[in-house]
This record gives sequence, C-alpha cells and structure tokens, in this order.
Amino acid sequence: MGLELELEPLFQAWSYFRRRKFRQCADVCSQLLERPPGEQEPDSEYTVFQAAWSLKTRALTEMVYVDEIDMDQEGIAEMMLDENAIAQVARPGTSLKLPGTSQGGGPSPAVRPVTQSGRPITGFVRPSTQSGRPSTMEQAIKTPRTALTARPITSASGGYVRLGTASMLTNPDGPFIKLSRLNLAKYAQKPKLAKALFEYIFHHENDVKNALDLAALATEHAQFKDWWWKVQIGKCYYRLGLYREAEKQFKSALKQQDMVDTILYLAKVYLRLDQPVTAMNLFKQGLDRFPGEVTLICGIARIYEEMNNISSAAEYYKDVLKQDNTHVEAIACIGSNHFYSDQPEIALRFYRRLLQMGVYNCQLFNNLGLCCFYAQQYDMTLSSFERALFLAENEEETADVWYNLGHVAVGIGDLNLAYQCFKLTLVNNNDYAEAYNNLAVLEMRKGHIEQARALLQTASSLAPHMYEPHFNFAILSEKVGDLQRSYTAAQKSEEAFPGHVDTQQLIKQLKQHFAML
Repeated sequence: MGLELELEPLFQAWSYFRRRKFRQCADVCSQLLERPPGEQEPDSEYTVFQAAWSLKTRALTEMVYVDEIDMDQEGIAEMMLDENAIAQVARPGTSLKLPGTSQGGGPSPAVRPVTQSGRPITGFVRPSTQSGRPSTMEQAIKTPRTALTARPITSASGGYVRLGTASMLTNPDGPFIKLSRLNLAKYAQKPKLAKALFEYIFHHENDVKNALDLAALATEHAQFKDWWWKVQIGKCYYRLGLYREAEKQFKSALKQQDMVDTILYLAKVYLRLDQPVTAMNLFKQGLDRFPGEVTLICGIARIYEEMNNISSAAEYYKDVLKQDNTHVEAIACIGSNHFYSDQPEIALRFYRRLLQMGVYNCQLFNNLGLCCFYAQQYDMTLSSFERALFLAENEEETADVWYNLGHVAVGIGDLNLAYQCFKLTLVNNNDYAEAYNNLAVLEMRKGHIEQARALLQTASSLAPHMYEPHFNFAILSEKVGDLQRSYTAAQKSEEAFPGHVDTQQLIKQLKQHFAML
C-alpha cells in the first residue's frame, strides 16, 4: 500500500515557482489566500497570508515579465512628438539619426542592402535596429511594417499597454490587486513586500504612475540609500519619456552600487537622446570595472553597427565570441559581414556553427542556401532553400526564400524560373520592393517597357531609400527619350546612394543633352 506524501501548500507553491510553473503556483497561492488570515509562518516576521500574497504577485509578474533592457521600440508617437531638444545638424559620426557614409570601410549599398534609415541590414533582428527616424509624419506612416526596413510601430506605449492587459487574462474574476485601494505609504515601509508589489504594478498592471509613486515612497523610507529603488525610479521615468530625470537616477544608483544592468539602462537613455558616443564611453568605462562582460562589449558593437562603422563592429563582435563562443547575435553578425564582404565560404562556417548550436529556423537555412550558392557548393543550395520553405512561419519569410531562389535562378541563367520565383515572392508579400525591381529588369529584357515602368514606379514608392529602382527607371526613361523623368529619377538615385558611379555618369550625360538644347 503506497503512502502519499502531502506537501505543505506554501512549500508546494514555492516549488512550482522555482520550476517556472507560474500558473499552478498562482492557483495554490489563491487557495491559501482564501483561508482565514493570521497564521504566523515559523522563523519569519510574515504571516502565511502575506507570504502567499507576495509569492502570487511574483508568479503573476513572471508570467508577463519582459526584460526592459532589450525591450526598446520607438513608435511614431515617440518619434514625431518628441519634445527633447536634440542638435538638428549633428557632427558626422556623433548621431544615430544621420548615419552618413560608411566610415569604417564597410560594404557600400551596392553590395549590402540598407534599411529606410540608411543603415546596413544587420545579421540579427533586434527591436532597436528596426526603428529608424523618419523625417516627416507622412514618411513615418508610409513605412512598411517589415523587419527588413526601419519600421516605426504606431506607438511603443501602446505595446506596453497590450503587455499590461495580461492582467485581464490571468484573473477571470478581475485584477488580483485593486491598485486604487492600495495604501502605498504602508507598503513602502515593508521593503520585502514593496519590491514584489512594485514589479507587479510595473510589469503586470503596466501602471507606471502608481509604480513611480510606490518607488518614490520606498526610496524615501530607505533614506535614499537603496540603489535598487533608484534604478526602478529611473525605469519609470524612462517609460514616461523623462530621459534627463532617468539619467540622474541611474547615475546616482551607479555611485552606490556598480551593476551591469544599471550601465545598460543608462546607455539606453543616452541612445534615446541620440548620444551614441556618450553611450559608447559609458560601456568602455563599464568594461574597466567589469572586464570581459559580454553585454557591454555587445552594446559597443551594436552602436558601431548602427553608425555604419561595420569593421569596428565586427572587431567587437569577435571580442564577444572570445568571452562567449555561443553568442548567437555575434556569430550571426560576423557571418553576415563576411557574406557581404564577398567571403561566403567564411560566412558558411559561422552559419554552420549556429546550426550545430541548435538554431533551427527559416532564416538560418535561407542564409546557408545563399552562402552555398555564392561559394559554388551547388549541391547544398536547393536542399537548404527547401528546408527554409518548410520551416517558414509566415508569408514574409516564405517571400524572402522565393526572392533568394529568384537570385539563384538569375545566377544560373534560367530567367523563366527567376520570373516565376519573383512572382511567387509578390504572392506571399505584396510590399516586396526588391522583387518589383527585379521583375521590372526581366520585363525590360523581354521588351515590355510599360510593364517595367509600372513595376519600377511601384518599387520606388514602396522603398524610396533604395537606389536601384530610381536608377533603373532613369535608364529606362532615357532609352525611350523621356529625358526629364530620367533626370528626376537619377537625382533620387544619387540622393539614396551618392557614391554610385553609373548614376553620376548618367546625370552628366543628361546635363550635356540639356546644354545642347
């Protein structure tokens, strides 16, 4: 006859919490909270009721917890309604808004595609690389919502609200804690309960104002000596868009306690204030105190990458790999840098390393297929793309694979296959400017001038930051004798890529034509 051991309920809830079974943990705590309060927990100043309450708040927080350090999406509202005064004409190399030309000898836009904000596409999709600053409201609204371009989402604050609505899901009877009835001053005097409550209000309920009030009372109770509360106040100020106040709090916290997280939060503030050089210096000072800290080295590499200094970024990513040889972001970025620097064989080694580490997704096989093709390992190319198509999770990913297959078809000279691949790209993603451009080139080869012109106009309206559609339209218009349109398109092409020699020659030719008239 088997004996069934009955665990003490609070211990069982704690066990669930440690095993990250937050739903079960919250349920056990709810049962404990329904009992009459008052039992004292042995060897503790808290009652069982308080212990269960604290554990349940932590479990509910963990269910919706998002790391604030990497969660950095700047929406249209934040960009266009930003009241922080920032230098309009910054010196070259000191601003993320004006990335300028490639300072570090990285690949030009002729080789490496760029995002709408003028930065080269990185090897790893991060929230911060997806947002770029549009110059006008109209351009911001027109921006396509894909990871390939700088994409302002409608509002970052809206994203936080959607995260906060998880409170409706986790408790069908309504919110677990009614914030309007809380006496924050009472909780601020109990540091252990206050910290759990703050995280619950900040992450689960997404009520930044109440969280800030609680943090201000708690830091006052701690006589301004607790660095943790200062960091939390800084996070609240950052969410509210008060970047200078957030900077003061993070600096004050760093004076009391040196923490890598605080350095990362402070760097986020500087990047939002468009001060990449200050952020970089902060990371370097951090590395003096925390030598070999991967997140700090990675932070420097990201800033260099965003400022178009690709070679310096690659050096720092290599330093990351010296400390942590399984860092996916560093491996992917170095791999993409080698690929665009015309070294597909070396890029292939980096992507194979990711495969060995267990990364198994559409993007990786897509990149492997391209590397195999350019490294002339044709036997592997099609099987990699087949696997990528099989693993594609949405239509955008499928479109990417068909687009690359179109390039492979052009490379082997099968233009009919290329035409079909580009058509399939557009079936899956109707906003794919590169596919419109390439289809237009194939239509031009067939002599279908009007179709080619329509496709190029579509491509240039979808992606004004790309120089190819403008240049192709200029060439096409010049051939049919429409010199004025050709000149306008050539100027747009030069604006998108000032160093493009063919565009400069075309403009020179057209100016000579106009001078002769």
